[in-house]
Amino acid sequence: MTTPHPLPIGLIGAGRMGSFHAETLARRLPGVRLAAIADPAPGAAQGLGERLGGATAYTEMAELLADPGVEAVVIATPARTHAGLVEAAARAGKAVYCEKPMAVTLAEADRAIAAAADAGVPLQVGFNRRYDTGFHAAHEKVRTGAIGTPQLLRSLTRDPKLADPGRIPPWTIFLETLVHDFDTLRYLNPGAAPVEVFAFADALVRPDFKERGLLDTAVVTIRFDNGALATAEANFQAVYGYDVRGEVFGSAGMLTMGDIRRGHLTAYGPDGSAAECVTYDQDLFHAAYVAELADFAECVRTGRAPSVTGEDARAALSVALAAIQSVTTGGPVRVGDIA
Repeated sequence: MTTPHPLPIGLIGAGRMGSFHAETLARRLPGVRLAAIADPAPGAAQGLGERLGGATAYTEMAELLADPGVEAVVIATPARTHAGLVEAAARAGKAVYCEKPMAVTLAEADRAIAAAADAGVPLQVGFNRRYDTGFHAAHEKVRTGAIGTPQLLRSLTRDPKLADPGRIPPWTIFLETLVHDFDTLRYLNPGAAPVEVFAFADALVRPDFKERGLLDTAVVTIRFDNGALATAEANFQAVYGYDVRGEVFGSAGMLTMGDIRRGHLTAYGPDGSAAECVTYDQDLFHAAYVAELADFAECVRTGRAPSVTGEDARAALSVALAAIQSVTTGGPVRVGDIA
C-alpha cells in the first residue's frame, strides 16, 4: 500500500499565532509537512524554520506563493493584511487557511471570496470555537432541536491582560475580538441570520487612551431573523484569566459552554475554595487550534468544502461593522444596510 506524500503547507506570518500554527503543521499533524515560512521581519522565518526542522524561509510573501513545492498556505499575519494575502494566495493556486478576521471591509471580503472561487481553491477561516468540543456539541444539540427553539443567546470574550493599548488599532474590539463571538452566535443559532445590532463600547480598562481611539469594553445586542435575541460582550483585561463562554436558552432547555478552570481540581482551605484558571488562548483552545488545521488539510486532500467558509467570515464581519456604526451613531443598525 502506497503512503500518500505529506501535504506541503506554507505559513505566512511567524508571530505569536503563526508560531503556534507552525508547530502544529510541523509536529502535530500526521500527513502534513511545514514546507516554507514567510515573514518580513529579518530572521523571523529562518529562526522558526530552523527550530522546527528546516522549512524554507522567505522574507517576501510573494516568494512563498511562487514556490511550486507549497500546495496550501496558512495566513497568520496582522488582521488588516489578511484579505490581500487571501487574494494573492488564491491567484497563485494555493488552498487558503486564513486567521480571523478574513477582511475588515465587506468589499475586501467579497474580493477574497471571489478570488478563491475563481481559482477553485478552498478557503477556510480560523473561527476556532467551532472546533472546541463544548461549542461543537452545543451546536449539534441546537441543530437537532434538543433545547427547542433558541430564544436567548450569549457569547463573551475577556482577554487576560491589556499590555500595550497604544498598539491597538481603532475598532479592534469589534473587528478582531468580538468577531469571534459574532460567528459563535451564528453557529449556536444555525440557520438564522442577524438582522439588527445595537452596541455600546468604552475605554474602561484604560480610559486615558480613549481619546486615541481605544475601546476596551463592549456589549452588543443582536436580533436574529428567527426572533432570537443575543448578547456579545468583550473586555481586554480579566484579571483572573482568559474567559470565553457561551450560552443558549431555548423553549425546551438551556446549554452552557466554556470553563475558565485549567482543570477539575478545586482546592478547599481556611480561606475558601480556589481553582487555577487558564490565562492564555493557546492553552484554552489548544485542541481546537489543532483540529481546525487538521480539518483544513483534509479539505485540501479530499476536495471537500471547508466547514468554516469565507461567507461565514463575511457574515461575522457584517455584524462587526454594524456594531461599529451603532457605536458611532448611538442607535440600532440593520445588518442589511451595511455596505
